[in-house]
Amino acid sequence: MANYKSAISFGLVHIPVSLEPVIKNNDTSFNQLHKKCKHRISYIKYCPYCKKDVEQKDLVKAYEYTKDNYVEFTKEDFEKIKTEEDKTLEIISFVKISEIDPIYLEKSYYLETDNKNKAYTLFKKALEKEKKVAIAKTILGNKTYYGMIRFSDKAIIFTTFYFEEEIKNSDIIEDYTYSEKELNLAIELIKSMTDRFKPETFKDDYQDKIKDAIEKKINGEKIKTSKSKKKESISDLMEALEKSIRKKKHA
Repeated sequence: MANYKSAISFGLVHIPVSLEPVIKNNDTSFNQLHKKCKHRISYIKYCPYCKKDVEQKDLVKAYEYTKDNYVEFTKEDFEKIKTEEDKTLEIISFVKISEIDPIYLEKSYYLETDNKNKAYTLFKKALEKEKKVAIAKTILGNKTYYGMIRFSDKAIIFTTFYFEEEIKNSDIIEDYTYSEKELNLAIELIKSMTDRFKPETFKDDYQDKIKDAIEKKINGEKIKTSKSKKKESISDLMEALEKSIRKKKHA
C-alpha cells in the first residue's frame, strides 16, 4: 500500500497524513521455468464454465453464502460501508511502549504530511515529551487494524498490530533446576555480550551468496558447497558457559 490517504484524529485535532510503507523488499527475485523446455511459466486465470482464459478486468469479488450461490462486491460497495471515522487513524488511548509485547507488531508505515503542518510537529513533540505511544484504530483495505503511533527522529510511524486471536499460544517451557553458579555464569556471559542496538550493521549475507552464485552460473562456473565453521560441542552446561565466557574475554 502506497500513498494511502488518512488523518490522525486526536480529540478535535485533525492531521491529514499519507501512509507510506517503511519496508522495501530487497530479496533476489527468481522465476519458475518448465523443467523440460526451460520456458517461463505463465499464471493464467481460467473459467472452467466458459472454458476460456479470463483477464484481470473481468474478475469480480464475491462471497459464497451457500453452495455455488454468491453475492458480488465492488470496490464502491466496500467504500460505502466505511464511515469517515473508519478512514482516519482514531486515537483511543496513550500507553508506554514498554507495555507492548513485540509479538503483536505487524507492519510499519511512515505518516507523512506537509512540512508546514504545525499540528503534526506539535503532536510529534508531545509524544516525545510524554514518552508515550498512541493506540489508534483504522481500516486499511477491507480490515480493521489497531496499532501504535510513535515518534522517530524525523517522522511519525504507525505500526499495525496482530489481533489476540491471530497469535498462536506456545506450550509453556518446562522449568528445570539450576545452580546459583550456573545462573551467575549465564548473567556474566550476557553482560560480556551486551552492546548497543546497531541495525545498520545487520547484513543479509545469504543474499550476497545468492548474487555471487548467480554470477558464477552466468559465467559457466560450478557452485561449490560452502564450508561450515567448526563448532565445539559441549554437553555439560557449566563447562559450556565457562568456555563461552573465556572465549569472549579472549576475543
